[in-house]
Amino acid sequence: MKLLVIEDDKTTGGYICDGLREEGHSVDLFTSGSEGLIQASIGQYDVMIVDRMLPGIDGISLVKTLRGTKNNTPVLFLTSLGGVDDRIEGLNAGGDDYLVKPFAFGELSARIAALGRRPQIQDEPVVLKVADLEMNLLSRKVTRAGQAIDLLPREFVLLEHLLRRKGRVQTRTMLMEAVWDIHYDPMTNVVDTHISRLRGKVDKPFERELIETVRGSGYRIDA
Repeated sequence: MKLLVIEDDKTTGGYICDGLREEGHSVDLFTSGSEGLIQASIGQYDVMIVDRMLPGIDGISLVKTLRGTKNNTPVLFLTSLGGVDDRIEGLNAGGDDYLVKPFAFGELSARIAALGRRPQIQDEPVVLKVADLEMNLLSRKVTRAGQAIDLLPREFVLLEHLLRRKGRVQTRTMLMEAVWDIHYDPMTNVVDTHISRLRGKVDKPFERELIETVRGSGYRIDA
């Protein structure tokens, strides 16, 4: 298997990589969270072994970021934090397994093999695109015709929802539930207000309007 190890302790990282390579695996090692995140995003791996405590970006944040971009590569957390709450936090962040240091290499190898046997979910693209509008889910950047567009967090989520469902009408109720997590009619025009602000940034400076109002139904982005 092709494995990615993100471990800042050089002794532990070397021990893991040497053992895995002896078993015939191809292993890449990175010692910082930020570098590991970049490699995990651009590389194709069967399993990732991630230490929780990392410089640059911690393991929990790293895995949350990957899962946010629909990177579903199995992750095994390595950590000296062995409390129940710590394990729950790691699994809820998107980890698939959790191994507490110190550990026996045989157990690490067996856990990696088990994760490698799991069927992989097809990864979704990191970039959502319609016409000349692009949204990078990893860097959280939006551009149109090469020009950067500065969006507030809620505007970003709203645009992402529309882009993921391009060509399909999204009612105000759908948007309230997906973007604001409100499952009742609040009797406000919050959706219309945010759509108007989003149009001001995404559509008005450009010749073609992408966000369309479907009278009596809701909104959609042209495919």
